[in-house]
Amino acid sequence: MDIENMKAFVSVAECKSISAAAAKLNHLQSNMTAKIKKIEAYYNQELFFRHAKGVELTTDGEKLYQQFKKILFLWEETENKMKKHDEKLRIGTMVSIGGTQFSNALNKLKKSYPDLSVTLKTGPTDEIEKQILLGNIDIAYTIGTMNNPQIKYRQAGVEELVLMGAGIDKNIRLEDYINGKNLLILSDNCLYLSILRHIFTDLNIQHGEIIEVGDLETIVQFASMGMGISLASKRIVNRYHINQYLEIPSLYRYIDLYFITRLNHELTPIEKQFIELNHSIINLDY
Repeated sequence: MDIENMKAFVSVAECKSISAAAAKLNHLQSNMTAKIKKIEAYYNQELFFRHAKGVELTTDGEKLYQQFKKILFLWEETENKMKKHDEKLRIGTMVSIGGTQFSNALNKLKKSYPDLSVTLKTGPTDEIEKQILLGNIDIAYTIGTMNNPQIKYRQAGVEELVLMGAGIDKNIRLEDYINGKNLLILSDNCLYLSILRHIFTDLNIQHGEIIEVGDLETIVQFASMGMGISLASKRIVNRYHINQYLEIPSLYRYIDLYFITRLNHELTPIEKQFIELNHSIINLDY
């Protein structure tokens, strides 16, 4: 059993599609199918249920998936140590995503690399992209892009946005609730501010003052106190146990989450391990 076959199996399991996994790993679909059949023949077990929409792991397939994930993690660790890559990780993320999302991954990496040096920078999308181009960080996660030709963008997921505020009644109309409300934002370059402005323009209503807060937790507190309204991802409202929120128009409800690097940056084994450990947050094959 070789590493490439293991990667193919894991990719199919996570994509739940042989064709999607083939596209992400830049393989022919026929080659990917052959790899899966070879693994099933090797273990003499059916590892996937096939259906019209794709594939699902069998019970035995799930066991093998978990084992292969462990092996691939150890493989990347071995590659890093034997090729003597620097034990460093320089990452960036938007404030609304938050570094706390990565704490479990960083803790696990620290156990494998006790001398691991971690740099974490947070900020709006334009600032994170600037830090990438200056070489102060190497990889980052952003919501939306500045479409810079010197940056490589890979879509890593989708965020669903909702509106936070005080006294929200599930039966209230969005336009009635937000009319005249202050806007709570992280910065004047915040993508969420642009979305809010479009919503107010489309509904032909006026908003109140724009209040730049700069801290996500403070925005949540101010919104709950009735000082204004703000957009947040459903992941954030779940993190802060916010039960009352309003859905926004579907045109603005979903925004793309991106994994970014400099154009010619080659991922190190540690960066690959970090991506794998954060698979529950982002959906990215490297």
